[in-house]
Amino acid sequence: MLLAIDEEGGDVTRLEWDTGSSYPGGAALGAVDDLALTESVAASIAAELAGVGVNWNLAPVADVNVPANPVIGTRAFGSDAPKVARHVAAWVRGLQSRHVAACAKHFPGHGSTEQDSHLELPVLVGDVEDGLEPFRAAIAAGVQSIMTAHIRVHDLPATIDPAIVQELLRNRLGFDGVVMADALEMKAVSETYGVEASAVRSLAAGVDALCVGHDLGEEAVDRIRAALVAQVDEDRLHEAAGRIARLAEWARPAAGGADRAPAAAGARRALLVEGDVAVPGAPVLVELRPRANIAAGEAEHGLGNALVVREGEPVPAADVFVIRDAHRHPWMRQAADVPGVIVVETGLPVWRPTRARGYVATFGGGRVSLEAAEEVLGL
Repeated sequence: MLLAIDEEGGDVTRLEWDTGSSYPGGAALGAVDDLALTESVAASIAAELAGVGVNWNLAPVADVNVPANPVIGTRAFGSDAPKVARHVAAWVRGLQSRHVAACAKHFPGHGSTEQDSHLELPVLVGDVEDGLEPFRAAIAAGVQSIMTAHIRVHDLPATIDPAIVQELLRNRLGFDGVVMADALEMKAVSETYGVEASAVRSLAAGVDALCVGHDLGEEAVDRIRAALVAQVDEDRLHEAAGRIARLAEWARPAAGGADRAPAAAGARRALLVEGDVAVPGAPVLVELRPRANIAAGEAEHGLGNALVVREGEPVPAADVFVIRDAHRHPWMRQAADVPGVIVVETGLPVWRPTRARGYVATFGGGRVSLEAAEEVLGL
């Protein structure tokens, strides 16, 4: 059996959803830019997955991020394609060294978009070639699977576009592993084409595996199955099933060997610290929290004992303001740019406060990154 979850480290974790991840995410690893660290983090995650019976990890994120992107952000290794490519390859090597299958996502690149495909159909900004280098690196590293993006490159969402799946990924890049569709209930495809039609068109375009998320139950799965049987060529179904069987045969990990120490050290190395970040004995911490990233979900953890404040709510005085991707949230910038405070950015450090006395960027909101910030602040 293949059992797959998203265990990216950083903001997106399933095993440690309640406490936050013990591993830094892509942006933090990209900030450190140590390929040996990235490989060791992925290998340790693989060991933990193997220990609970998971043999297919829907990671790493291979997108080249742009600051305006609302759903990728710190999940990516950065905005420089060669750097992202290096770390994607290292992550694939580390994870698959323990025979946990990796899945590079989201082909042909969700980073250069400014909409969230969970909510609408994003349009690729720029040239599709700009996002391909990390996927080439993943393929060269032997990645077992690649997930498509529900983004519009030509006239169709990439997941159901033969020009993207068959011609670009299969023929041009030479990938013969499992191609997996992103979740079919995401509005980028479900609202335009419907779930069953999207499933049929995905398989016809060259996709092998369909992701059906928690918004769809058994009845939806039955309808999808009936549509595939009725409308997809039988040879195409056998081809897809053959790739899945080959993946299942390969993905036979052995548990043991997890080591979180390099991850914790890496999170400390990733910190960007500016100015005076010494806090008083009993500081008041306020977290200005935006709407949760759908892929990550609402965080159950935070920095210290910070009071969570959302847009539109009164913002109390604080010694430390915790912000996230403030470059995308004017209300957050206005509230946190106060004389004498310390600002901790847990997203991308694009915006800087002009009146704060200290600034810390963690490049992610996973527990290990927040603990590194707490050490620096002396909490």
